[in-house]
Amino acid sequence: MMNRPSLDELMTKVDSRYSLVVAAAKRARMLTEEEIKNNQPLKVKPVTLALEEIANGSVTYRRTRSGPK
Repeated sequence: MMNRPSLDELMTKVDSRYSLVVAAAKRARMLTEEEIKNNQPLKVKPVTLALEEIANGSVTYRRTRSGPK
């Protein structure tokens, strides 16, 4: 179970839980690709690191589309 960063803290950085999941998944995927490319294992799990980066503001997101079309 994740204790840090808290969900309340993370929700101040995004507009919905869905956006949080998408942003964290995309960043975790990028971290995994960098890990493989550089042959350098991460000290923490990619999703944990992605959530920490979102919480501290070093990773942001931008909605590219709003609502169904």
